[in-house]
Amino acid sequence: MVKSRLIVENQWLEIVMCVVIVLLMRVECYYVPITYLESAVAQGAVCLDGSPPAYHFDQGSGAGINNWLIHIEGGAWCNNATTCLAKRNTRLGSSKYMTKQYTFSGILSKLQKFNPAGTGSKVRYCDGSSFTGDVEAVDPRTKLYYRGARVWRAIVNELMAKGMKNAQNVLLSGCSAGGLTAILHCDSFRALLPGAKVKCLSDAGFFINAKDLNGAPYIQQLFAQVVATHGSAKNLPASCTSKFSAGLCLFPQYAAQGMKTPLFLLNAAYDAWQVKNILAPGVADPHGTWHDCKADIKKCSSSQLQTMQGFRGEFLSALSSLGSSSSRGMFINSCYAHCQSGMQETWLRSDSPIARWNEYRQGSWRLVF
Repeated sequence: MVKSRLIVENQWLEIVMCVVIVLLMRVECYYVPITYLESAVAQGAVCLDGSPPAYHFDQGSGAGINNWLIHIEGGAWCNNATTCLAKRNTRLGSSKYMTKQYTFSGILSKLQKFNPAGTGSKVRYCDGSSFTGDVEAVDPRTKLYYRGARVWRAIVNELMAKGMKNAQNVLLSGCSAGGLTAILHCDSFRALLPGAKVKCLSDAGFFINAKDLNGAPYIQQLFAQVVATHGSAKNLPASCTSKFSAGLCLFPQYAAQGMKTPLFLLNAAYDAWQVKNILAPGVADPHGTWHDCKADIKKCSSSQLQTMQGFRGEFLSALSSLGSSSSRGMFINSCYAHCQSGMQETWLRSDSPIARWNEYRQGSWRLVF
């Protein structure tokens, strides 16, 4: 009963938000029904709780039918049984709690001037490993399934059967943990589509290996635990794991070094999630000194702003470690934000920077401001 009420409330919230956006911005929202991939269960490709994976699919028409945009949902990670149990009874660990309809807006807009890809799909996130996990045994105590990589393969195979195998242009994108997924699976995804032009876009997925306020490697330890818990090592880019430890290969600054597929990075240098969870996680701030600052940067002290400026420097340094490449582009802004492509408010405002995404079909990453 509680679960049904939560789903209904979430659906109404999406409807209300869309109505508000339409009234304020005069843009359109599109509701796309969920598809549960029941056939994947037999392959062991399931969410943390054992429920089938899910996605939303909107078939294009005319010239756009063979231009595809795949957008992967975000939702952080779980690094042990306790944190994975916390996700199990939510939409990030079970398709049972996912809304039946999803609003296609922002980068998934159906308006061609904003999105030249006619066919769109939103891949729902429910495994807690950026789709890298694959542990055969099911935890007998918690009944948790660590099968993210299997889920990814099952959904990609499903989309191939729906026509993606005939695509001419495909943009694999994602937000946050989904943006990290787009990086980690980019090259292997491209290999499945030899006849198509494939590029990848990571929105807020460039998580950096930085120390926290106290100089502790909190995020490095967390990523190493994610890899160990989910058995992710074998599903990370071999170009990275041949040089670095598997835990480090969840960080794009290492994983993207050997990438061959064109990649575009969209990120805030003052990424809100990273400031809250990498720079100043709760364990590094037991007295809550950073609580108000993390919630509202207008409440940050001068010393806190200076610390954040230092983090920005580390972020830019991590980007620079990738080196220069004609097949890599980026738009790094100074917003205090996390994920900017998935919502109308941040992607399609009249005063927002305009990226000519139709140019990805012509081999260009040029941004027009």
